Amino acid sequence: MNHLKTFTLLAVLTALFAGLGYLIGGATGMLIALLFAGGMNLFSYWNADKIVLRMYRAQPVDETHPNAVVRTYVADVVQMARDAGLPRPAVAIIPSDQPNAFATGRNPENAAVCATTGLLDMLTRDEIRGVMAHELAHVKNRDTLTMTVTATVAGAIAALANFALFFGGGGDDEERPGGIIGALALMILAPMAAGLVQMAISRTREYEADRVGAEIAGDPASLAAALQKIEGYSKRIVNMTAERNPASGQLFIINPLAGRGADNLFSTHPATGNRVRALMELGTKMGLAPRRAAFAGAPVSTSVPTTPSHMPGPWG
Repeated sequence: MNHLKTFTLLAVLTALFAGLGYLIGGATGMLIALLFAGGMNLFSYWNADKIVLRMYRAQPVDETHPNAVVRTYVADVVQMARDAGLPRPAVAIIPSDQPNAFATGRNPENAAVCATTGLLDMLTRDEIRGVMAHELAHVKNRDTLTMTVTATVAGAIAALANFALFFGGGGDDEERPGGIIGALALMILAPMAAGLVQMAISRTREYEADRVGAEIAGDPASLAAALQKIEGYSKRIVNMTAERNPASGQLFIINPLAGRGADNLFSTHPATGNRVRALMELGTKMGLAPRRAAFAGAPVSTSVPTTPSHMPGPWG
């Protein structure tokens, strides 16, 4: 089913890409766009994960890292991957103060999981384990190819639309039906492309990754707590790379974009409160007593947790 979603999504994005090509250069432009899109899709299949990792300046880490926090993070990811029956993924950290994480790669054999430095600094060890188990669930469910290729292609569509606004102007050539109508159409299609990406990545994928991740870590409550913390901090701490590349926001466990209002209409991420409630219900089914009463049906706070005068350290 995930393979079908991948190819369907790529087909739709390719058609949109071709439509933009037609608005820029008529039938010739559409043909060029189709050829370019086909080559880009093939390139993205093999290289999109590398592009995303480079974009976010991800730094590979292993058990020899000088920082004990990072060593423990790596060891936990490797242990959970082994318990989940997955090949060992590449493990990386991203230099960003905003706590967040994502997974990428075309299949479990070529997967990478990444946590920001903010995540390692601000969450407890159990919460980090819950977050990374969620990312391993994406790998196990083979979601990473869909999310990564979509982000790459959508970014190219947005770039093409912006290019067309400046260079797809009018003229009497029937092969280039641009002009003001074409420019206005592109102004509408550009945000639609971003909306398409947001809507095409099903929200049910996040719920499923929460469920499988909670089972991998054996601790739904810690993942629920982590989701609340990450959402709270993400509204205060800007991830500049994500802001410059909004199509990549879908990769993260919590939307890293600081946008409000209309920006959230096409969010691929379910409401954090709904995810927390689903996790706590899962914990009940697993026979685990809730460790935090605030999660038992109470409204979910999206404010940044109060920082004590003496920080106990990244592991709590």
